[in-house]
Amino acid sequence: MAMRIVEALGGPGNILEVTHCATRLRIVLADERKADFARIEAIDGVLGAFSRPGGRCQIVIGGAVASVYEAVMAVLASADASAADTSAGGTSATGTPEHRHWPKSARAWAGAALDYVSDAFRPLLGALLGASMVIALANVMVAFGGMPSGDATQGWNLLKAIWEGMFMLLPVMVACNASRKLNVDPWLGGAIMAALMAPRLAGVTGGVTAFGVALPIRDYSGNLIVPLLMAVALALVYHGLARVIASSVQLVFAPFLSLVTVYLLTVLLIGPFGVWIGDGLSAGTAWLDAHVPFLFALLIPMMYPFLVPLGLHWPLNALMLVNIQTLGYDFVQGPMGVWNFACFGATAGVLVLAVRDRDSAMRQTALSALLAGLLGGVSELSLYGIHLQHRRIYRWLLAGCAAGGVSSAVLGSLFPSVLPDGQTVHGVTTTAFAFSSLLTIPVFDRAWVYASSIAIAFVVAMTLVVMFDYRTPMNAVSSVKPGRSADGAVHDAALPDAPISDAEPSDGTPADAGAGVSKAQSSHAVFAPVDGALVGLDTIGDPVFASKALGEGIGVMPSGSDGMMTVCAPVAGMLKTVARTGHAFGIKTDDNVEVLVHVGLDTADMDGEGFVLQVGKGDAVQAGEPVMQVDRHAVVGSGRSMVVVVTVVNSAAMESVTPLLTAPGNGTPLGAGNRNQGESDVSDRQARVVRVGDPIIDVER
Repeated sequence: MAMRIVEALGGPGNILEVTHCATRLRIVLADERKADFARIEAIDGVLGAFSRPGGRCQIVIGGAVASVYEAVMAVLASADASAADTSAGGTSATGTPEHRHWPKSARAWAGAALDYVSDAFRPLLGALLGASMVIALANVMVAFGGMPSGDATQGWNLLKAIWEGMFMLLPVMVACNASRKLNVDPWLGGAIMAALMAPRLAGVTGGVTAFGVALPIRDYSGNLIVPLLMAVALALVYHGLARVIASSVQLVFAPFLSLVTVYLLTVLLIGPFGVWIGDGLSAGTAWLDAHVPFLFALLIPMMYPFLVPLGLHWPLNALMLVNIQTLGYDFVQGPMGVWNFACFGATAGVLVLAVRDRDSAMRQTALSALLAGLLGGVSELSLYGIHLQHRRIYRWLLAGCAAGGVSSAVLGSLFPSVLPDGQTVHGVTTTAFAFSSLLTIPVFDRAWVYASSIAIAFVVAMTLVVMFDYRTPMNAVSSVKPGRSADGAVHDAALPDAPISDAEPSDGTPADAGAGVSKAQSSHAVFAPVDGALVGLDTIGDPVFASKALGEGIGVMPSGSDGMMTVCAPVAGMLKTVARTGHAFGIKTDDNVEVLVHVGLDTADMDGEGFVLQVGKGDAVQAGEPVMQVDRHAVVGSGRSMVVVVTVVNSAAMESVTPLLTAPGNGTPLGAGNRNQGESDVSDRQARVVRVGDPIIDVER
């Protein structure tokens, strides 16, 4: 699996960096154009793959991501030395930083900044999760009388030390990760941050004067902003020195000068500035929580379903830690828990339906995701394994978030939290960073308020999923919207009440595709994406399609020969894959039917010339909705066939996939021959002629 992923990404030499989070591989590529995401998504065990600005991409694996990451790193390590050095972190064999691809737009810069924050924080996920579980279990023991609480209890203090030690030294760990991300010796960043924290840890407060310079002593424990800013300054200084210092003495003087320079910069400028930013963020969010608690309690859970899939939730996780460090408590984790349990509730609803429908595959997926969520607080397995595959579930998920958020705001206002210093806060608070699971409920003040709000979110989401389902019914006729023919004219695709045409005329004249569609077809059908004549896969002249390696299907030789041709969606669903060159796209329906549309033969070699996509990856499309425009002259002029191939990629998972080469009700086989170089089959009176929206493949699940 790892070998196939590396090959599909363009080989070891195209991979600059590999990291991973709870469910995803996060990769930086030298040239994104060399990656084949459709090929990656076809690999068993890959739940999805998508690119981000700046040459970044993410491959969704699920719970086995750590093992896959290790295997990928082993594949890269076994490659030749130059490729291995490049993939391991962008340095040459001599240790000199290689040229990095700088972001070229504001959006790319924003993506790079978010990735930087995420990659500095993400590797600590396991340690933070473990520490939060320790403090959560300790609170459970205290709540049930298994252990007395209080600072005088040695056993309690020993357990707290596991969490407090992690929290106290967090800036050093973040500094190491951030430095590694910027291609600097990670121990340099860690050493600078440790030096900044050492006086405070030793009990020195206020400030000291060294060589006539007043150096303030600040408490940086638990601070994440200062190490992030410091690592950026370290990278600029270190790489600048590497360019001017001779390589023979670089090992000694580059680290020495970097340590001294960046340490002084951080003590005098970066440290105070980072503390000021952290205090401002905490004060700002605290003001929102205090003055508009209903909006705050509703906004946080409603945002998370859209932030987590993009990895944009990590800065908010960092803010929670900043709140604990600056305020002594956090108030974001309560509303965040509402989102998590709404997510888990929706998954529970899917599990109920899977058990009822005897869907063993979905039952296994939902059960694994639900256990990972309820016991570990991990939501990505539910999101990537189920929710993003069936986007209709989002409406029920958001309803659960809203119900839980409102209940959290109401109960938090009526029964406020009381901090150890006696301060009253209208909302759920905690003094520990804890992942939202059943085991961490006791770490929250007013735990019953928190438990009530997450229970409401869970039950509402689960109930709505069970009542209204998470799958969009795919009707072979009524799901088709008015389409557009190849010549650009809008026409009505097959509608529920369209007249039935049982057969072609006895004289062999092709049935008019606009005359009607048989209602005897299955409730699952694939429709024609363009107007034209149908041809079998074994006659189009492509051995791959003829072998059915990409699934059972059919070809449509487009009618007409001039101007632009509109290619429409053959089914309703989510645009799961889009070829980099724009010549092909794949749609996954809510019923897990995966349909590929490939325009022309060997058109990948055209590098996108003549293809204009009108929708993007991840967009929801309806059957008959325009997806792309194709310049016929560009394709035919290049000497390639214009045939549009439509296949059901996962045919093996279906009960049956039947190409409708004959008109509905007519079992006479057709003898449509191969037509290359854009020649139409319309002249072949034996070929069935179809229009956009006519069924061309019958699918039985």
